[in-house]
Amino acid sequence: MSMPTLLDVVKRNGTDPVVGLIEEASKATPEVMLGAARTITGLNYKTRVRTSLPTVGFRQVNQGTAVSKSGIEQRLIECFLMNPPFQVDKAAADAAEDGAAAYLAEEALGITQAAFQTLGVACFYGADANFGKTDAFPGFLQSYDSTNMVVDAGGTTAATGSSVWLVRWGVQDARWVLGEGGRAEVTDPKEVVLYDASSNPYDGYHQSLYLRPGLQVGSVYSLCRIKKLTEDSGKGLTDALIDKGMEKFPAGRPPTMAFMTRRSRRQWKNSRTATSPTGSPAPWPDTIDGPEGPIPVHTTDSISNVEALTL
Repeated sequence: MSMPTLLDVVKRNGTDPVVGLIEEASKATPEVMLGAARTITGLNYKTRVRTSLPTVGFRQVNQGTAVSKSGIEQRLIECFLMNPPFQVDKAAADAAEDGAAAYLAEEALGITQAAFQTLGVACFYGADANFGKTDAFPGFLQSYDSTNMVVDAGGTTAATGSSVWLVRWGVQDARWVLGEGGRAEVTDPKEVVLYDASSNPYDGYHQSLYLRPGLQVGSVYSLCRIKKLTEDSGKGLTDALIDKGMEKFPAGRPPTMAFMTRRSRRQWKNSRTATSPTGSPAPWPDTIDGPEGPIPVHTTDSISNVEALTL
């Protein structure tokens, strides 16, 4: 069943200018553009994550069974402030061939693209200091079950690691969250006084992007990570590693998408043996053959190829 994405939420709640900006800017970040999303009226909420099921068996007449219950972990889902400002020289904007409005729209697209690249990185790495997002919400790296929902590719070359993420998006699984009722806007331009490096004033325009994004991971079975994928011989992505990751999801709850770098996708392609009559190379894979149908694979630049192997 199709679920609303972050873009759908923005279209419903945002202003017309920001809808167009986000639609264009999010194309390079499929984890942002395609992931399920919801809004909340405030800035946070608590969710209960079931980590294990009760033990249930049969019993004999006149004999009882041991009381059992689910393992439950409570998580606080928070929306963090993303409010990057941008300023331009009024003289430069007013003198633009297509006018000041077009000049400012181009600047707004640039800041929105940069914001969504930051949001994409935060999706996978969250508040990991190595990637400079220390004020971000917890990402997949902080939220997945690193004991049971992980496949180790065994790469050993330091700082050349990468990961592939198998993700189940949904109401009880991974989902973007937009606070303040889904507020998303680019403020109207204001005329302000700007200052150069020598503190000399000049006239300018000031605008800012405003979002309150967060990320929910609602189940220990929402994510599986294939880690330590490197350029070491035999330590790249293969079908065998993907199959091991797929095996970790419960029956009836497979991942709905996979995310990887261009390097991992190339490794995956090169690991296959071409069997075509013409001898042409194996095609670039774009889906995983899942137990309940094909699972789309998306290439993203938000995942790094220089992950520390300790991550």
